[in-house]
Amino acid sequence: MTTTVEKLKVLIIGSGPAGYTAAIYASRAGLNPVLYTGAQPGGQLTITTDVENYPGYPGGVQGPEMMEDFRKQAERFGTQVRYGMVTKVDFSARPHKVIVDDQVEIHAETIIISTGASAKWLGIESEERLNGKGVSACAVCDGFFFRGQDVAIVGAGDTACEEASYLANICSKVYMLIRRDEMRASQIMQKRVLNNPKIEVLWNTETEEILGDEEVTGVRVYNNQTKESKELAISGFFVAIGHEPNTGIFKEFIDMDESGYIKTLPGSTKTNIEGVFACGDAQDHIYRQAVTAAGTGCMAALDAERFLAAQES
Repeated sequence: MTTTVEKLKVLIIGSGPAGYTAAIYASRAGLNPVLYTGAQPGGQLTITTDVENYPGYPGGVQGPEMMEDFRKQAERFGTQVRYGMVTKVDFSARPHKVIVDDQVEIHAETIIISTGASAKWLGIESEERLNGKGVSACAVCDGFFFRGQDVAIVGAGDTACEEASYLANICSKVYMLIRRDEMRASQIMQKRVLNNPKIEVLWNTETEEILGDEEVTGVRVYNNQTKESKELAISGFFVAIGHEPNTGIFKEFIDMDESGYIKTLPGSTKTNIEGVFACGDAQDHIYRQAVTAAGTGCMAALDAERFLAAQES
């Protein structure tokens, strides 16, 4: 049961680089935004250790520390950052209605969706234990740390092939673990991987356990046809089996692609619903970087500001 009704100009749902950047721009524009953090305040970067590719941090920065900097900057300009989970939305009429934690009802003139996406994982204990200590779901983000070393990557689609090729440029050897006897990737991507002498594809191969106490030292794999196990000496283990956008709660109202990523008007963050904007990994399945998410967060705030100005005039 809802107990409170609140009226806002701008409501931001989600708190990664996109959400916090949108909050910085919206609050500086005097729109008094409220941002709800969701279940993982700070988003995927809070489970990332070293971030070295975000401009402005020449010495690198820890992911959680960077998100704390983003939050403080948003609050400095007047954003209300609240801990809470959106549990229901109704975008059938303006103002848009949002329920938080089944208690607070918000009527917002504009909504900025920045709920991000979550990496899919294998679901084994050692993967979770060594996450950020050699286990990663982003080769572009973390491959640099394994320059000149041996690594493994799990996945069989285009993204896995792209990331394996990227890793092969900087690592000594890349084991590509594929659980079937074929890939899902496009023919051109398969050819690129199979013709790369630094990539060794292990077919019908699944991960049994990632080895190491404080950091990754190897992986034990088994062939699901012969049932034989073996250990590979590696220092980096990359999971590239896909991402899942955190957008399910909006699907009744917002247009999405077949994977659940929100569709936005090209060159903008506008969705099919007037006054609702989407930014960050909730609508970007191509780049998925902190800096691109922040860029679209800026766009969403500017789009919302212009929308409100047009309504008033």
